[in-house]
Amino acid sequence: MNRADAPFIAADVGGTHVRIGLVRASGNAAHPVSVLKYRKYVCARYPGLAEIIEDFVSGLDGVAVSEGAIASAGYPLDDGSLITVNLPWQVSLEDIRARLGFRAFRLVNDFEAVAHAAAYVDASEVLQLTGPDTAAPGPTLVVGPGTGLGAAVWIPTAHGPVVLATEAGQAALTTGNELEMALLKQMLGQRSHVPVEHALSGPGLMHLHAALCALHGTTSDYRTPDAITAAALDGSDARARESLGVFCGLLGSTVGDMALLYGVQGGIYLAGGILPQIRGFLLQSSFVERFLNKGPMREALERIPVKLVEHGQLGVIGAASWYLSSAVNETGKQAH
Repeated sequence: MNRADAPFIAADVGGTHVRIGLVRASGNAAHPVSVLKYRKYVCARYPGLAEIIEDFVSGLDGVAVSEGAIASAGYPLDDGSLITVNLPWQVSLEDIRARLGFRAFRLVNDFEAVAHAAAYVDASEVLQLTGPDTAAPGPTLVVGPGTGLGAAVWIPTAHGPVVLATEAGQAALTTGNELEMALLKQMLGQRSHVPVEHALSGPGLMHLHAALCALHGTTSDYRTPDAITAAALDGSDARARESLGVFCGLLGSTVGDMALLYGVQGGIYLAGGILPQIRGFLLQSSFVERFLNKGPMREALERIPVKLVEHGQLGVIGAASWYLSSAVNETGKQAH
């Protein structure tokens, strides 16, 4: 069995969950990755990533794997370790490779991986938020709030696509109305830099709600973003609903800024995180209005399709797609 045919591990490593799959190349251009087995792990229940992968491999019924790829936010260092803001433990690729006996184990930025998978998302797996059904050729943005906020740009070229990984979640948060300015001022009272993901992420929703309560002289009793979301959706808490509304407005404005900054023409995919849980709320929110509210650039933004991706395995498929394409590129370089 050659490398192109052999099954391998692909994992999407987030701050809350690790999604991991046994995958292989399918030979189908429309869906280049086959997921043979898939499992979702809660990070907090394991002492490290190596233990999660080890547990997954132990349940493969004798299937031999010797290579893999993980998609995660963070910066790899020369010693094989990973600097990351949102993971509950340190990650060392070299230690994992040695512990599991893998001959190859590689890292890709989490949203770079999602960008590799976006081209293979079926129409049935997306929700159109605004824009035309089809996009003009050009750079495509993939962005999403989860434990943090990730973003990547898929850029078509004559020699195949190039994916630009970004740290857009660490850029400074900007505001668009008096309430948001007051909330930003409240958050600046506790830190010198308020990054985008401090508001636009799961923990970010908690920060927004706490700041909103502080403005009204109350305190928040919620312990998780899911609790705020649930209270907002069932109408039991007006403050929670207001918090979620602010979240959606800021998200629309931020995504519009990213579209202009990165020269996006080929479409925008909102992927992962809490967004699939609030799809109805998002549709009725100020997201689209704020996305388009860019002065004379409104007409340009109206031409960009914005879609919510609802494929739960997108990160795993993206990591696998990236790994397979990198293997092809390496083979091509060796041939020359």
